[in-house]
Amino acid sequence: MQFIPNLELGWLNGWMPLAFFYTLFGLFLLSCPKRIVKKLYSVHGWTKREYILSAVGKPFAIGCLIVVILSPLKIGSTTFWIGMVLYALGCITMFIALFEYRATPADKPVCTGIYQYSRNPQWVGLALMFLGTAVACGNGLAVLLFICGLVLYHFRIQGEEKACLAAYGKPYQEYLNAVRRYF
Repeated sequence: MQFIPNLELGWLNGWMPLAFFYTLFGLFLLSCPKRIVKKLYSVHGWTKREYILSAVGKPFAIGCLIVVILSPLKIGSTTFWIGMVLYALGCITMFIALFEYRATPADKPVCTGIYQYSRNPQWVGLALMFLGTAVACGNGLAVLLFICGLVLYHFRIQGEEKACLAAYGKPYQEYLNAVRRYF
């Protein structure tokens, strides 16, 4: 793995696995009722601190995305295969979580299926997917940007959980007590 490999536009770059994911994700969103999509992107109930720290994390995520888009995949290397396994696990986790999320009424917290093991399986899946893509490109800078963004997105997740607690009350508090935030 190189910290800063050659960055170039190309057909076999890190954008390919991300384009595959975002195409499927877009199709998923189009198949969801609007109230579910609205719930998915709600920032209602966040504190100013959570909102600001989440916003500070976005440039790191965008930086990681740009670096991955411009990084050739290290096809055939060990890092490529390790990255693709992480990417596949992330996609699978993300879509299992999304289908469970869509199947739950908008006025209820999602506590079944994969959500019995992680309160935030969508974020776990997304993190594995981005980390896997950065590793498959053999790009240390992308991994570093990803880690910085991940630390700051933790505050976004705290905001989401506070909003869910305000919306769902005691049942969600019991869920918070019973299930770990990430794993």
